[in-house]
Amino acid sequence: MSSLAGDPRTADSVELADFGLFDPAIQQCPHAYYAKMQHEAPVFETAMGDAPLYLITRYEDIVEVVRDTDTFSSEFDTSGYISSELAERMAQLYRSEGGYPRVRTMLTADPPAHTRFRRLISKAFTPKVIADLEPTIRDITVGLIEAMLAATSDGSSIDFVEAFAVPLPVTVIAKALNVPDDRLADFKRWSDASIAGIGTNISIEERLEAERDVIEYQKYFARQLELRETSPQDDLLTKLLHARIDRDQDGIEDSEVSDAPLNMAEMLSIIQQLLVAGNETTTKLLTETMRLLGEHPAQWQALQDDAARARAVVEEALRLSTPTQGMFRVVRKDTTVAGVEIPAGARVVVMYSAANRDPQVFDDPQSFCPERAGASSHLAFGRGIHFCVGAALSRLEGRVALEELSRRLSSFELDVANTYEYHPSFMLRGLKRLDLRLTGA
Repeated sequence: MSSLAGDPRTADSVELADFGLFDPAIQQCPHAYYAKMQHEAPVFETAMGDAPLYLITRYEDIVEVVRDTDTFSSEFDTSGYISSELAERMAQLYRSEGGYPRVRTMLTADPPAHTRFRRLISKAFTPKVIADLEPTIRDITVGLIEAMLAATSDGSSIDFVEAFAVPLPVTVIAKALNVPDDRLADFKRWSDASIAGIGTNISIEERLEAERDVIEYQKYFARQLELRETSPQDDLLTKLLHARIDRDQDGIEDSEVSDAPLNMAEMLSIIQQLLVAGNETTTKLLTETMRLLGEHPAQWQALQDDAARARAVVEEALRLSTPTQGMFRVVRKDTTVAGVEIPAGARVVVMYSAANRDPQVFDDPQSFCPERAGASSHLAFGRGIHFCVGAALSRLEGRVALEELSRRLSSFELDVANTYEYHPSFMLRGLKRLDLRLTGA
């Protein structure tokens, strides 16, 4: 079996008995273990805290799980298992700081509630709203490239994460939400706080500190939404505020689907998810794409020769370097997956990153091959009713970024000083930094 991209190990060289969900060394590159699981234990039992956790790694099994919303519920807490002490202290923090209640919306709701949320957000975050952002994305991209070239005119290297991969999606989603430029640093801080506990093993104090930033986020956007009640603007916040369900026009026959407009707590939850989906995953996608192109100069040259290849490069990068490695589900009733019995009440993680390298679906899955057929069938954005609402925006940002980078850089190299260290999370995988040496066109 060939070695896995980004890791000299092979599935044959690792032992599942050594796998640890929060093992820093494994989190740096878990693909050899996922490949081993697919071959030997496609439903792999590990643990989070004192409770069992089942990792599902095969593509076919994952598709079946995410489509079976009756058995596999999305009503999970995004941090995994919360201790009673943390839950109590979080509740106290929200009471004392005047935070809004954390409610289940798109990511953590099941039908019929999920149907309502999805219909309402689709009325605000429309394909036209996304498509209309392309000129803004291109202007921001060009400005960031010019700034990188100016900063490296003396031949020095630059951290692509800080200089490009973070500010591009942060600025774009901030523009969509009508956040002024002088609040961009806060915007990024709120986004980081929103994912601080996802797939990580941070302390209770660290989690509470992140929640303080989340409450600050809530207060800011609650004020903005209140202002739009009396002074509507042509922006996503106003569209969200005034989104309404029309049962006949929307074709909703299920009487259990409420047609109530979104309340404040629900809008804040949805905006927070757009905030995270709109920048954290795209930052990781952009960074990984440049690493892959740096490691495969022939693919970079092919992109320069034909910028139309940008779409295919984005899809292959999403497949090979899936930013959101997996997602939780809660088992409603005793069930069986791949011959493994899973009891009601248990939690599973559908490992999208593993499925995207499933050899039963993708030929030579460890290789970076934008020309491969069917690359877009990856599960990087999920599948089924919870397919990522920000997928189109992420793809658009990735395509525009690659088009402009390939036109405005004559060449780039991965700096030899790179250590390729990833953030410590088994859910969200991305490089902390990526140092590049650039040459302008």
